[in-house]
This record gives sequence, C-alpha cells and structure tokens, in this order.
Amino acid sequence: MNTFKIDLEKIKSRAREKMMDGAMTESYKANAEEVINVLNEALATEIVCILRYKNNHFMAAGLNAEPIAAEFLVHANEEQMHADWLCTRICQLGGVPNMNPSGFITRSHADYYQGDDLTKMIQENLVAERVAIETYSEIIRWIGDSDPTTRRMLEDILKEEEHHADDLVGFLEKNM
Repeated sequence: MNTFKIDLEKIKSRAREKMMDGAMTESYKANAEEVINVLNEALATEIVCILRYKNNHFMAAGLNAEPIAAEFLVHANEEQMHADWLCTRICQLGGVPNMNPSGFITRSHADYYQGDDLTKMIQENLVAERVAIETYSEIIRWIGDSDPTTRRMLEDILKEEEHHADDLVGFLEKNM
C-alpha cells in the first residue's frame, strides 16, 4: 500500500507564485477553455428554460391551470439558480458568462415554446427537461475526474432537472 505523502512546501510555493490564478491550480486537469464553452452552452439552455417557464407561468389558463402555473414559476426560479451557478463557475475558471441574448437559441440545447395550450406547455417543458437530463449526463461523463467541482455542480443541476421531469410527468398523468 502506498503511503500518502504530499510535498506541502512545493504546493505552498506554487500557491504564492500563482496566487492571482485564483481557483485554477496545477491540480486542475481539464481544458478550462473547453469547459467554459460547454458551460456557456448550458447557461444558454438554462436561460431559454427560464424564459419558457416564465412565459408558460403567465400564459397557463384553464380549469387545472393554477397549480401547474405555480410549478412553472418554481421551475423558472430553480433554472435561474442553475444559471447563477453556471455563471459563478465560468468566472472561477477565468471565463466570461455569455449572456448575449442574440445567440441564446443557437447555443441552447433546449427549444423555446410559447403557446396557450396547457397540455402542450407541459409536454414541451418535459421534452426540454429530458434534453437537459441527457446533455448534463453526457457533460458529467465527459468531465469525469478532471474537474470535480464542475462535475458536482452539474450533478446537482441534473438531480433537479430529473425532479422537474418527474413533476411534469405527474401533471400529464393527471390531465390525460
């Protein structure tokens, strides 16, 4: 069995030499530029989802619309939290969150649906959540152990996206 041994003096020396690199130490093994690009795509996806859920919240109408509209707002707020997490991580990696609205749709993994049919809203949000689940799963596998902080953040987002999908399936089962 190997005994764990760390060269603390070397680590301290590097920490002083490169202190302005912030969280980016030699232990970071991913390609930060590639990770930032992927996180900016995820950010665009989250922003499109926020906008879709907000629109659906306000447009939901009908006999059973009130609890569904309320859940759309909850999902919008959780997607906003995901976007904030992504922006924070992009900055920690030395990048700039791409908040340019002109490219959201082309950078987003999810589509935007705006309409007034409540069942269609639920279905389109469910499709978007399923797309997010698959893309976050693939990103997590791609990152692997090269960036554990980003991986854990994405795993937390993935867990909530799975919960959103379950909520939406529940609404569809009740309304069909």
